[in-house]
Amino acid sequence: MATTTKKAPAKKAAKPAAKVVAKAAAKPAAKNGVHKNGTHTNGAAKVAAKPAGKAAIPAKKGKGSFSEVPGKYCVRDIGLAEEGRKLIQWAESRMPVLMHIRDTYKKSQPLKGLRLAGSLHVTKETAVLVETFAALGAEVSWSGCNPLSTNDPVAAALAKGGISIFAWYGNHEDFYWCIERTIDLKPNLTLDDGCDLINTVHEKYADYARKEVIGGTEETTTGVQRLRARAAAGKLYYPVYAVNDAITKWDFDNVYGTGQSTLDGILRATSVMLAGKTFVVAGHGHCGQGVAKRAKGMGSNIIITEVKATSAIKGILEGYRVMSMDDAAKEGDIFCTATGVKDIIRKRHFLSMKDGAIVCNTGHYDAEINLEELASISKSKRTIRPNCEEYTLKNGNKIFVLAEGRLVNLAAAEGHPSEVMDMSFSNQLMCHLKLAEAYKAGKKLPNQVLDIDESQDEFIAETKLRTMGMSMDKLTKEQLSYINDYNAGT
Repeated sequence: MATTTKKAPAKKAAKPAAKVVAKAAAKPAAKNGVHKNGTHTNGAAKVAAKPAGKAAIPAKKGKGSFSEVPGKYCVRDIGLAEEGRKLIQWAESRMPVLMHIRDTYKKSQPLKGLRLAGSLHVTKETAVLVETFAALGAEVSWSGCNPLSTNDPVAAALAKGGISIFAWYGNHEDFYWCIERTIDLKPNLTLDDGCDLINTVHEKYADYARKEVIGGTEETTTGVQRLRARAAAGKLYYPVYAVNDAITKWDFDNVYGTGQSTLDGILRATSVMLAGKTFVVAGHGHCGQGVAKRAKGMGSNIIITEVKATSAIKGILEGYRVMSMDDAAKEGDIFCTATGVKDIIRKRHFLSMKDGAIVCNTGHYDAEINLEELASISKSKRTIRPNCEEYTLKNGNKIFVLAEGRLVNLAAAEGHPSEVMDMSFSNQLMCHLKLAEAYKAGKKLPNQVLDIDESQDEFIAETKLRTMGMSMDKLTKEQLSYINDYNAGT
């Protein structure tokens, strides 16, 4: 168990000195190693009126060495900060819209006096967003939103730069411990990806959520679905913008970002040839469309499995075959789930698969592939490559599972390209600027899942085009008049 330094540094210190704590395990995890710490849980807890704040910090469960200043940050190794800073600088050079907004608002400090807790994959692109919030005046505390998606050098760079961050690759047992540390900040703004932070605030600190939190944002499809369900039940205690539903997010990030980064993760974890393979994509929504398009572009033969008829037809019109998973399981060489729903691939599917089938997931949660059922029909399991586990079934066949069934594009690769996250994270920033503006103007927004204004989408898209050196046409007055003339006929 990790021991901690006895005293935290002074609150105003921008770059507190780290102390590597704990006795190292016999084989401490490398930067991209997987920590076998079990499955994280978030057991029922007594509802507290307020976050802990300066109360005693509970001990971590995970073993190994950490760089930690209690109450300020806990990362795997602060010595990786220089490497992480280079990655962040690379991302900054490819995120011109977000950097433009940063430059526009950094003098006016519109977020000054506000405290923001975030739970989102700790990537180089996320770091650009986090440091933009800080540059605009916010006090920020951050955690990852998936145990296998944190880039340890990036986390170290943020910590060394003065950001309060609690994140490391493989924090299975301490996933919610990290989220709780961000809540210790007593935030009045939240930014989430998957709804774990928002859910924790609502379930454990309900009174605080009702009285102190101004609002928040949600990044991903699954999280927005959870929030709409919470709102429908009357259990959403502050307004949350559905960033996922912005056109400049899901038509680009979800399609092009997921498509490219998912294949990147599969190739890093397996190094297989995709040309000629039968590639099964479960779910043909925005994310599944992106995966299918990129796999087809690499020469794969695509099969789509769906529960929604319109999405299935779109697949057929793209030239794909559409069938049930029961049928697809017999034909696929590579399987990728992208549904956000549990138990998409189960025991009966594994038993039908070819020897050597590769299975992975690009949905937010790790429930789409039922690994418990796979284990029940297996006689052995071993890690054969980084982020690639070989299950040998009792019938002798082998099934290869990538990234423990978690997000393969983040666990086995680096997530979406910076260029596409530029627009998604610009939406995140602009929504928090709106929340801050409304708060400072004394305007109370409804406790609902809020949509993104079309004007925001257009601003971000137009700014992106300008930074790309592109131009587009504009409607003339006559054309605008024609569009709005209901008497205009043939």
